[in-house]
Amino acid sequence: MSFWTRHKAVEKNATLLLVLSLVVVSIGGIVEIAPLFYVQNTIEKVKGMRPYTPLELMGREVYRREGCYNCHSQMIRPMRDEVERYGHFSLAAESMYDHPFQWGSKRTGPDLARVGGRYSDDWHVDHLIAPRSVVPESIMPDYSHLATTSLEYKYIADDLIANRRVGVPYTDEQVANARNDLMSQANPDGGSSDADALQERYGDKAQARDFDGNPDRITEMDALVAYLQMLGTLVDFTDYEPGLSSNQR
Repeated sequence: MSFWTRHKAVEKNATLLLVLSLVVVSIGGIVEIAPLFYVQNTIEKVKGMRPYTPLELMGREVYRREGCYNCHSQMIRPMRDEVERYGHFSLAAESMYDHPFQWGSKRTGPDLARVGGRYSDDWHVDHLIAPRSVVPESIMPDYSHLATTSLEYKYIADDLIANRRVGVPYTDEQVANARNDLMSQANPDGGSSDADALQERYGDKAQARDFDGNPDRITEMDALVAYLQMLGTLVDFTDYEPGLSSNQR
C-alpha cells in the first residue's frame, strides 16, 4: 500500500484523523513546553518589581470583576507606534505576580500597562463615574457605583495567602499586617494608619492617600484607582538593561 493510499484512508476516517491530530499536537506541545521546566529562570528578574499591596490587590480584583480587561489590554508590544504612544514595551516580569495576567490583543480603549501617574486621582474618579465628562468620545459605561460601594476587605489576609500558594512571595509579616496595610494606604491620615510601615514592607513606591476623595470610608473606587495608579510605575527603565538580572546591574 502506497503512502498516498494510507493517507487517503486516514482522511476518510474522521475518528482516526482526530486521534492522529491529537497525537501530533501533543508531541508538538511537549517539544515546546518541556524545555521550560529545565530552564532555571524563564522570566527575567527586573529591579523594582514587588507583589501588589493589599489595596492594589483588591483594586485588581475590582478591575477584573468589572471586565475592564475586555477593552483595555496591559501589553505594549515592541513596535514603534505602540512604544511612542504608551511607553516602553511590556516585560514578562511586570506580570509575574498576576493570576491571571491582563494581556490581550483587543483594545477598545487605550492600553493601561503604563497608565500609573499619567492622570490625577480626581481624573480617574471622574472618568469612572462619568467617562464622557473627561473624554467626550468615550464609549465606556459608567462605574459610578464604585464610589458608593464600601470595599469588603475582611478576608484580605486570606487573599494574600491564596496568592502565596501560587508563587507570589508574600511574607508572614505582610500577611499578618494585610488589613492594617490596606487601611493605611487608603486612609493614611486616619488614627490607626501607619503608612511608613506599609512602605517598609512594599517599598517607597507604595502610594498612600485618599484615592477617591472621600475620607469617610474606604470604597471600591479607592482600590481601583490605587491599582491603576500603580500600573507601570515599579520598573525604572532608565536603569533597565535587557538580559541582565537585578543582581548583575
